[in-house]
Amino acid sequence: MKIPFSYSIRNLWTRRLTTILTASGMALVVFVFASILMLAEGLQKTLVQSGSFDNVVVTRKASSSEVQSGIERLPASIVETLSESALGIDGRPMLAKEIVVLINLLKRGTSKPAQVVIRGIGGHSLPLRPQVKLAEGRMPRPGSSEIITGQSIAKRFKGGGIGETLRFAARDWTVVGIFDAGNTSFASEIWGDADQMMPAFRRPVYSSIIFKLRDPSEFERIKAHIEGDPRLTLEVRRETRYYVDQSEMMAKFLRILGISLTAIFSMGAIIGAMITMYAAVANRTGEIGTLRSMGFQRKNILIAFLMESLLLGLIGGCAGLFFASFLQMFTISTINFQTFSELAFSFTLSFSIVCKAVVFSLIMGISGGVLPAFRAARLNIVDALRTV
Repeated sequence: MKIPFSYSIRNLWTRRLTTILTASGMALVVFVFASILMLAEGLQKTLVQSGSFDNVVVTRKASSSEVQSGIERLPASIVETLSESALGIDGRPMLAKEIVVLINLLKRGTSKPAQVVIRGIGGHSLPLRPQVKLAEGRMPRPGSSEIITGQSIAKRFKGGGIGETLRFAARDWTVVGIFDAGNTSFASEIWGDADQMMPAFRRPVYSSIIFKLRDPSEFERIKAHIEGDPRLTLEVRRETRYYVDQSEMMAKFLRILGISLTAIFSMGAIIGAMITMYAAVANRTGEIGTLRSMGFQRKNILIAFLMESLLLGLIGGCAGLFFASFLQMFTISTINFQTFSELAFSFTLSFSIVCKAVVFSLIMGISGGVLPAFRAARLNIVDALRTV
């Protein structure tokens, strides 16, 4: 004979105030837990979506990012002949030699400085990234001091809007277009002609070489060919792998931060659930004795009280996830630890995060209810009935 599930639900409803207060504490912990995971997920999604599986990024060996890389013109020309790139609609190899540098810009409204990425591009830089589309204006003319900005830059930084002027590298640059890069890191970049950027920044070397594979399955052979050439000291990665590497350090930091914070907060929520369940046991001692006298075994009492604590955790978890889901409406910015530039991204709620948050809330619930449940199950029938 089992105690019906409705018994646990009815008892929680009878103690509505304590149920709401305990579940609210758990909801707050789950909200913090889910928001940190959503932050890390949003960061990784933004960076990983920047890459294409068919594209290859070539940087100087041991460089963790394009900002730290430098490829001289001769090695760049050698890579151009070895790359076996796919051909563009103009019949030329889809390859771009790019330069990446950091500059300080002032934010709109606050006038606080922040570092942003300037990318000197080639003729095939845009076709190599189909996720990037020109939203307003036009592309910069080759050989001119014209630039295009990502939508995030245009909205958040002074001088980033179309028709405005930015001054860097001892020169004025006119914004002639704004591009839509979706939820990728390119939305936080400024693009201009690489041949103009290099002398302006006094950079005699390229930062990276990007090319599209004619046959994606040939990546390992091309990688071995380029990295094994004694004339070169270069590293070859798929573009998707490159951006995964870019996101790992920051995402790992956010997850460690989230786990640390939730571990501290969860202790308070577990203690709150434990107090609530102990109070329930004390108030229902006579009821527990009656159930035992009716033939219900100790394990039935134990399961009933564990179900109540699990329900408390589930209610708190669902409430926390509900409020955390609204964070997806916000876009925030942070420093990319790999490039030390500002990166804008949104909170992202995934099925994996939902599952982790629900499991976490159930663990909190059962952790807070297991001792009171054993206490209820161990009550002596005669002693319990004396309180009736």
